[in-house]
Amino acid sequence: MIRNPILPGFNPDPSICRVGRDYYIATSTFEWYPGVQIHHSTDLASWKLVKRPLDRASQLDMRGNPDSGGIWAPCLSYADGLFWLVYTDVKRLDGAFKDTHNYIVTAPAIEGPWSDPVYVNSSGFDPSLFHDDDGRKWFMNMLWNHVSHGVGGQPKHPSFAGILLQEWDARTGKLLGKAENIFLGSPHGLVEGPHLFKRESWYYLTTAEGGTGYDHAVTMARSRSIHGPYEMHPDVHPITAKGAPDWPLQRAGHGQIVETPEGEFYHTHLTSRPLPGTRRSPLGRETAIQKCVWGEDGWLRLEGGGPLPALEVPAPGGANTAPRVAEAVRYDFDSRDLASDFQWLRTPYPDRLFSLTERPGMLRLHGRESIGSFFEQALLARRQVDFSFRAETELHFDPETFQQAAGVVHYYNRHKFHFACVTHDASKGRVLTILSCPGDWPDGRLSFPLAETIPLPAGPVGLAAHVQGTKLQFLLRGADRWNLVGPVLDASVISDEGGRGEHGSFTGAFVGMMAFDTSGSARPADFAYFIYDGRDDMSA
Repeated sequence: MIRNPILPGFNPDPSICRVGRDYYIATSTFEWYPGVQIHHSTDLASWKLVKRPLDRASQLDMRGNPDSGGIWAPCLSYADGLFWLVYTDVKRLDGAFKDTHNYIVTAPAIEGPWSDPVYVNSSGFDPSLFHDDDGRKWFMNMLWNHVSHGVGGQPKHPSFAGILLQEWDARTGKLLGKAENIFLGSPHGLVEGPHLFKRESWYYLTTAEGGTGYDHAVTMARSRSIHGPYEMHPDVHPITAKGAPDWPLQRAGHGQIVETPEGEFYHTHLTSRPLPGTRRSPLGRETAIQKCVWGEDGWLRLEGGGPLPALEVPAPGGANTAPRVAEAVRYDFDSRDLASDFQWLRTPYPDRLFSLTERPGMLRLHGRESIGSFFEQALLARRQVDFSFRAETELHFDPETFQQAAGVVHYYNRHKFHFACVTHDASKGRVLTILSCPGDWPDGRLSFPLAETIPLPAGPVGLAAHVQGTKLQFLLRGADRWNLVGPVLDASVISDEGGRGEHGSFTGAFVGMMAFDTSGSARPADFAYFIYDGRDDMSA
């Protein structure tokens, strides 16, 4: 059996592609750099991160992009001996406007080299590229209508104005003819995330609807012509958890069909797992997959019947697969290369943020802008993929002013984080404090949960964060043991739904190391190691 989710933690908008017996899934990375995650599998159950292809300034520069902007809904395909990746770079998110620029990059292999991007259009987000069997290529994206009273965070249906189709000329790198609006969606509304699949002369159009919250759904339609008209699936939504608030996999939608070499069919979709007793999903929108069958009426449905996504589905050919177990990973910074689990925010110039060579055996962060910056944060973090975990590090840092701080952070975005950090106090010298922003959107005002800062002796400082469901507790290493520091904090706010609510944030929780220096002197902070120890515990 395949156990869902197959890509735990922040891995939304899965686009699946098969080449021979190899499967690849591309997922959105939003403001996290490098852009787009591509995982590989040979059995649809076990997946490994193999590439983040948008990794240089000529491809992607997100400095200034808002929280939950950046890379939305990539589409990965293979044709003509090349991998094709299309994606959106979202420069504005809130309000009536969406500034969404769509691009295409190609590579002869997943590992690269990936080309510089070719600009396509900016009429909407969630682009897709379909390679027809006659050799023609078709570009799709949803159409954003800024004059329809749509507002960021709670968009009205008319803002999602349909799915555009236009031919793409790969030789000239240009769109041909005029864009056609081929599908307005169902009455459920908010149509986005288009993907085409051709079978027995039918063009099957899979889209996402209902917004990416708890009414999310996969919608399907078909036509004999790529231009339409498209008739709706008899069930409208072959995959959705809307109307089933107690189902373990929520927010199911936005995915793509894949056929195995043996002719079995699966459909990926994003999903989330709210903490028990809450409507908050700290692991963000994850990737799941469902076994599907074609009915006598020529429509695709879940093998188990009904629209509800299953936690377990049969693997291709009945293969045996091992269930995922909570992971414990120690990162020692004794290599010139950063472990692939880590990402940073927005900038294509990581040398300004960190170094693995300036102090051999340690990760050096150069203190840059504040933890609320949209431009240059020295923050290195990895995804939270377990509902409970312990993260630990050892910090070497001697601040000279309160404007300098470094430590361990549980982070979602600039208005949702908890940060235990070493800083400087004019009367006490080096101290430990906690900076917290528990969902104060849009102002991002800080709170200071530690009533009194804690003076620190000279030498390295051991810091840890322990999360169990909705509870976060920081720890400080003393002479012979770890000691709890400060009150229990609300870990559930570090989630999609924390702060402004389910439609306002689209990434997931990270835990990692951060340093800032708002004096501008780039005070360095050195980290000896980082440990992430996941726990198989969903208790709230």
